[in-house]
Amino acid sequence: MANSSPPHTEVAIIGAGIVGLAHALAAARRGLQVTVFERNPAAVEASIRNFGMVWPIGQPTGALLERALRSRQIWIDVAAKAGFQADQCGSLHLAYQPDELAVLQEFVETRHNDSYSIALLTPEQVADKSPAAVPDGLLAGLWSGTEVIVDPRQAIAQIPQLLINEYGVSFQFNTAVTEVSHPNFVAGGKPWTCDRLYVCSGTDFETLYPATYQQSGMTKVKLQMLRTVPQPHQWRLGPALCAGLTLTHYTAFAHCASLAALKQRIQTETPYFVEWGIHVMVSQNDLGELTIGDSHEYGLNPDPFDRADLNRIILDYFKTFAKPPSLEIAQTWHGIYAKIPNRTELVVHPEPGVTIVNALGGAGMTLSFGLAEEVVALES
Repeated sequence: MANSSPPHTEVAIIGAGIVGLAHALAAARRGLQVTVFERNPAAVEASIRNFGMVWPIGQPTGALLERALRSRQIWIDVAAKAGFQADQCGSLHLAYQPDELAVLQEFVETRHNDSYSIALLTPEQVADKSPAAVPDGLLAGLWSGTEVIVDPRQAIAQIPQLLINEYGVSFQFNTAVTEVSHPNFVAGGKPWTCDRLYVCSGTDFETLYPATYQQSGMTKVKLQMLRTVPQPHQWRLGPALCAGLTLTHYTAFAHCASLAALKQRIQTETPYFVEWGIHVMVSQNDLGELTIGDSHEYGLNPDPFDRADLNRIILDYFKTFAKPPSLEIAQTWHGIYAKIPNRTELVVHPEPGVTIVNALGGAGMTLSFGLAEEVVALES
């Protein structure tokens, strides 16, 4: 009897985190047959260990902001079909120091005609939008109307079923892809073939194309986060909140000349914020839980042990700008994502028919859907 041919899929995607799911959606929307391979029973890495923030306000004007806004719309559409909440709550950056206010004023002055949806609010206007913002010493708040919050644990768990039901995508969970030589690859110890393969494997740099990753300059970033119990009496945070430290983190603000003075003060007064890459934000899911974080530690071998002192620093700073009814902490954890310094993503072709998509840094939830549309459109 002749041997049967190995199973074939038009598009194979390695990884069921947000980058892999986004590419599955983009390919399936074009009528392609898609199979997603995930080594775990479900995605368990960075895609479920984050704020769930879709954060266009953090992206600089131009291609990245437009990509973020496209992603935002896809998130809203996907959430409605998959049955999870996409809270179009917007965001507030709060200023309590004159140098923070200067950055907010410069940002609004230089960016109000771009694709952002922004306004500089008085303390009274901030109070109208946010029951959580600390009023004492508040100078102003940068309102942005574009931010959306999802619960990443819920979203990443439910999107696969939407892709199955709506587009006929196939998922092979508990199935690691260990070898690729296009059009052939080995998944779960069995041969497969495909027309095109996307490697969306996050911080697994070792299994496939390790030399490509090594040459890219990619590293890993560990972050620590906390989640509260559900807030009592259906209390809602309103907009996602952050404060002055966050202005130093996102490249949207990098053009502001006033940023240098803020960075210098932080380095002088609180150097541990810089040493541990701490900036503090908060989001709320539909269960009422608050997610608070985070820190940033860089290196290919992150410390597996979390530091209680970093969580205390995060919470202490959080209390300077936010006052929820309950700060009872239910969970702490860390996540690890891939990043290339001074680059927004890695899209490379280690061999014909194969595309690696990785290293979106901390912006995977914000950019993945838009990036996937661009990548798949170029290769269709």
